[in-house]
Amino acid sequence: MPTPQRRFGRSLTLPWDTDMRARNEVPAVAKTYDLVLWLLPHVAKFSRAHRFTVGERVEATALEILELLVEASYTRQKQELLRTANRRMERLRYLVRLAKDLKLLSLKQYEFAARAMEKIGAQIGGWEKQQGQRPPRADVPSVG
Repeated sequence: MPTPQRRFGRSLTLPWDTDMRARNEVPAVAKTYDLVLWLLPHVAKFSRAHRFTVGERVEATALEILELLVEASYTRQKQELLRTANRRMERLRYLVRLAKDLKLLSLKQYEFAARAMEKIGAQIGGWEKQQGQRPPRADVPSVG
C-alpha cells in the first residue's frame, strides 16, 4: 500500500502536524487541540475505577473548551464564549490535579498538562481582554 505522501503528494498536512496547523488557527485553539490530543490517550489508561468518573469529566471538559474556542474563532460575539471557556479551563485544572492526586497521572504528566493549561488560560484571557477593548461597530447601535 502506498504511503500517505505517495498517494497525496508532498503537500499532505497530517492532523497531528502542529506547525502546519498553527499557521491557520488561533493559537489558543491550536494549543487546546494539542492538549486534548495529549489528554485522550492518557485518560484511556486511567484505572477502571476512575475512567468512567474522573476520566469522562476530564475528556468532556477538555473537548468542551476546544469546541468553545473553535466557535469563538468563527463568531463576532466572542466575549461570552471566551468567559465560559475560561471557567471550563479552571474546572479542567482541578480535574487534572485530582487525577494526579489519585495517582492516575504521574507528577511529570501533571506538570506537562498544568503548563499547557496555564499557557492556554493566558491566551484565552488575552483574547478575552482584546475583545473587551474593541470599540462597538458603527452598524450596531450601542446600548445605553
